[in-house]
Amino acid sequence: MPDTVLVDTAPPEATEPRVRRTALFGGRVPLARLRDLALVPAIVVIAIVGQIVNPVFLQADNLVNVLQTMSEIALLVLAQTMILIVKKMDMSLESTMGLAPGVAALLVVPAGAGHGLGLVPGAWAVPVTLAVGAVVGVLNALLIIRFGLNGFIVTLGMLIVLRGILTGLSGGQTFFQLPPSMLYLGTAEWFGMPASIWICLALFAVAVVLLGWTGFGRSLYAIGGNVDAAKAAGIRTDRVLWIVIVSGSVLAALAGLLLSGRLASVAAAQGDGYIFTVFAAAVIGGISLNGGKGTMFGAFSGILLLFMIQNVLTLGGVPAQWIGALNGLIILVALIISRITGGKAQE
Repeated sequence: MPDTVLVDTAPPEATEPRVRRTALFGGRVPLARLRDLALVPAIVVIAIVGQIVNPVFLQADNLVNVLQTMSEIALLVLAQTMILIVKKMDMSLESTMGLAPGVAALLVVPAGAGHGLGLVPGAWAVPVTLAVGAVVGVLNALLIIRFGLNGFIVTLGMLIVLRGILTGLSGGQTFFQLPPSMLYLGTAEWFGMPASIWICLALFAVAVVLLGWTGFGRSLYAIGGNVDAAKAAGIRTDRVLWIVIVSGSVLAALAGLLLSGRLASVAAAQGDGYIFTVFAAAVIGGISLNGGKGTMFGAFSGILLLFMIQNVLTLGGVPAQWIGALNGLIILVALIISRITGGKAQE
């Protein structure tokens, strides 16, 4: 019996140091974790360069525009970060961002106007959007966790399926004349700023607290670091994975709702190509593709840096055709710098 007690208690002690090393705020923070702040100087430099390139850059209206445009895709980054930490990935987030509000628009937009069917009242738009996101998450989790299929392949296939469903439902056209309930979050202002910015900041703040100060957050890092050790420590790994994957899809649906509200429409290609920016922001922000490493602060810094650079290029008169290539080059340079300063953190 004494031997059994020692075996049972060893895994938590073995995994605890890894959990501590991952926290950015609270607890003991080793110097190695200061690399999560590595993007802050870069953000300051880009702000200075942007002001030199065009004095409009640091004006309130421009900064609010950057944050609002960023807020929708930032929710995808938040979702993907949680999933990457548990050593999974979800390629279908961008398609969920389009399909969820697309299904809602199909059901609530009046028949004969805006390509909808008018089957349910407009007040149902938000619940339907989030419910579709949850259903997609459940399907992904079922295939990945219950049937043990490869997460990358499953969600890549789901990305294609969801994109095809949205194209089929919309006939390749754009839903418009959305009800006020679908427009509100993308157009409303709270305390002088767009509601989407407040929602984004609030959700990231909750995620920072969740990952840095709660047992659930420690469970995510433990699973990403060593799932077998996490199981031996008594963590219900399957339940945690279900929560993370389903929550990620719901966040993607919410991101789609914010984007649809801001644009007052749902395009058949909504969210197309976003997943590449999402992965770039997460990796630049210090999130490991091998799980168990990274913070929400780093992920937020990554997406903020990317959008600031894009805004500077636009204000500098760089042709839109070149912005994509320059963004890719910046991502490669950032990764090289991150590897030099952070060792093997990105492996």
